[in-house]
Amino acid sequence: MGKTTGFLEYIRKDAPLRPAAERVRDWEEFHLPLPDPLREEQGARCMNCGVPFCQSGMMFDGMTFGCPLHNLIPEWNDMIFAGNRSHGLSRLLKTNNFPEFTGRVCPAPCEAACVCGMYGDAVTIRDNELCIIEEAFAAKNVKRRSPPQRSGKTVCVVGSGPAGLAAADQLNHRGHLVTVVERDARPGGLLTYGIPNMKLPKSVVQRRIDLMTDEGVSFVTGVDASDPAEAKRLLHSYDAVILCCGAGRPRPLSLDTKGVNGVCCGTDYLKAAVQRHCLQEDAALPAAEGLDVVIVGTGDTASDCVATALRENCKSVTQLVRRPESDYLQDGKLPVDYAHEEALAILGEDPRRFSVQVQKLETNENGQLTGIVTTNGETLPCQLLIAATGFAGCESAVCMAFGVEAENTVATEPGRFATNVPKVFAAGDMRRGQSLVVWAIAEGRAAAAEVDAFLIGYTNLVSPL
Repeated sequence: MGKTTGFLEYIRKDAPLRPAAERVRDWEEFHLPLPDPLREEQGARCMNCGVPFCQSGMMFDGMTFGCPLHNLIPEWNDMIFAGNRSHGLSRLLKTNNFPEFTGRVCPAPCEAACVCGMYGDAVTIRDNELCIIEEAFAAKNVKRRSPPQRSGKTVCVVGSGPAGLAAADQLNHRGHLVTVVERDARPGGLLTYGIPNMKLPKSVVQRRIDLMTDEGVSFVTGVDASDPAEAKRLLHSYDAVILCCGAGRPRPLSLDTKGVNGVCCGTDYLKAAVQRHCLQEDAALPAAEGLDVVIVGTGDTASDCVATALRENCKSVTQLVRRPESDYLQDGKLPVDYAHEEALAILGEDPRRFSVQVQKLETNENGQLTGIVTTNGETLPCQLLIAATGFAGCESAVCMAFGVEAENTVATEPGRFATNVPKVFAAGDMRRGQSLVVWAIAEGRAAAAEVDAFLIGYTNLVSPL
């Protein structure tokens, strides 16, 4: 490393945030860049460990430990310190197709595995990654890379989330003719419709889609692959099909919501907000403006719902968390993420209530939700109840249309991506179950390597899994 004592000399400095009371008034990104000298210091904090656990990418005690993509983190951290961002970019793109996505929305398991964090603060790996790729785009150093020749083999990727995009990108660069089909009006999957604009601007997603299109990938929207006739057409038309449809089937509330207006799942609410405020599309669900909102669940989706409800000028927002507060304490303190910080700034209090759930719904004569009764006997006004309680697995319709074996996820052999149907493969949350964006990209890259070998008998694509 160029600065072997950097971890002793410099303290961690995260990317600054726009003030909460200011950013909650719009849908723009709230992270701000660090000046170059400070960013170079953050790169210098990397210790060049003998064993860089940050890039290990393994499961430990049910949690992700290190980067599943095995990003060459010490190498591009050193390039940041040295001021050689172009070489840092080449090392970054060697393992990660979409650093502009992971640099914004990945929970950074690499930082949890950072040796520097054992006795202090971890290196700002995610911020460093985002700095490299965004500077490269700004300087037009992210170049169009079209394959020198085509194989003549055709691949259809069903679903355009991070797994599908990664698989398509890899196979296109290998020279195969790749078509990505998407049910929604725009490609991107959860990157477009499931993550609020302030965390992942839709212009960033479209920028990558445009680049992939320029490199030869075809995107076709409005295609419902759960239609058996459509599935049959795709099987007949392509040499291989990769199913990357996610695991978006929501886990239902243990309540009778039949006939009740004002209850929805978190992803549907977030999708409607993106359609309404960012894409100028018709939304199936109304806005939270003027409503008392209650969100059930914890995690990123619940936080995003809190932040979105605040931006839609809700009357109040309450987040119900099943587990006790003590389960979430870190060094005796309750962590506050961006959404809770915004709630404190706007409403004057943390929206979370711990060790409590919804026991009963109250409605008026028209079936409109008016309130909820909690398990501790409290009655809260509520006209919009959002269930952000996780996902139960992939939707069965696409699996049935293609004839692939599936329960909560698509069945494949351990470590493989081929399904029981010839030339049909599966990747991402659809195969793995609900997971992180970085795991989805790793799944897409690994599936691409297997499909490449299936098509031409061998592959030189490196599988991260």
